[in-house]
Amino acid sequence: MNLRYPLATSSWDHKEIEAIHRVIASDQFSMGDEVASFEQLFASYFGVKYAVMVNSGSSANLLMTAALAFTKNERLKLSPGDEIIVPAVSWPTTYYPLSQYGLHLKFVDIDLHTLNYDLSALKGAVTTKTRAIMVVNLLGNPNDFDAIQSILGGRNIVVIEDNCESMGATFNNKHTGTFGIMGTFSCFFSHHISTMEGGVVVTDDEELYHIMLALRAHGWTRNLPKFNLVTGEKSGNQFEESFRFVLPGYNLRPLELSGAIGKEQLKKLPALINGRRKNGAMFQKKLSNNSKFLIQREIGESSWFGFSLVLRKEANILRDDLVRDLTDLGFECRPIVGGNFAKNEVMKFFDYSISGDLKNADYIDQNGLFVGNHHYDIEDAIDILGSL
Repeated sequence: MNLRYPLATSSWDHKEIEAIHRVIASDQFSMGDEVASFEQLFASYFGVKYAVMVNSGSSANLLMTAALAFTKNERLKLSPGDEIIVPAVSWPTTYYPLSQYGLHLKFVDIDLHTLNYDLSALKGAVTTKTRAIMVVNLLGNPNDFDAIQSILGGRNIVVIEDNCESMGATFNNKHTGTFGIMGTFSCFFSHHISTMEGGVVVTDDEELYHIMLALRAHGWTRNLPKFNLVTGEKSGNQFEESFRFVLPGYNLRPLELSGAIGKEQLKKLPALINGRRKNGAMFQKKLSNNSKFLIQREIGESSWFGFSLVLRKEANILRDDLVRDLTDLGFECRPIVGGNFAKNEVMKFFDYSISGDLKNADYIDQNGLFVGNHHYDIEDAIDILGSL
């Protein structure tokens, strides 16, 4: 295969290499000052009070879900059996932590054009049983948060965001990932910034922040401030506090390497997003009226993770043939995230229901794919897509 147009490419240069060497020279590889510094910069960039770095975006979703299980705030607390609405199209680890903490997942269809929630389907799914909603911003595209808030109607429904594919996207000049009580980001290689592996949870809620600090590292108190909202006041005995366990946590800690690299990547983020948006504008211009494909309709300002192509019914083309043609032209392509996730065998382990039907999720599951976008000019690739 002649891979001329891969899904992802590196945005590293000598700055990231220098950061790696700085960590090596320090001989401090486990989570420390580099991670803490990255968290502070990340929180400031996205306009939130707190950021917690972990070892992947998937772990970020796990940490976010776990924090809601252990909060003392009854307005936010989620317990086994509580109903959470989820979109039918997302990545597996959007759903797994919710199921692992015993929540009842209610699957709702997506919009064929935006690939985010079908707002009419969402309106029909929200009931008095609804305790929470997971909002997933797919392939860089924000949800319509004004419409979602109108649907929720001021009810006590906890809103959380999986923003792992949409770093840098905005809606009404506010960053996606910051609309809910917590939001998650991914720093995996194929995402907007890359720290090898890595993820971040952001929040403005101090108690949730303290819970996540403990849960991230074994459930111990070592990383908590002296006065905190998990244990109250820590003792002055540093030896005893180093192995004092108060929550059933994990080891989700990132490496210092990831924190150091993240600081350099964050400096580049505005330029990286700007490059992707320029390509996105070009993609929309050249394919918005394409006779064969539906493309993703932008809400707010997308950060254009990738470019989706959904075959129109009247195109009379099989996706397998399109995949073959794209592969022959040098394009690396994938299904649109997990397709209709509710069709997967793993669902036998879930407590779940389906609201209405999932006809749009089914359609893109069979007729959709996406190709990569990048931070540099890819007009030649877009020209080829437009000529198919």
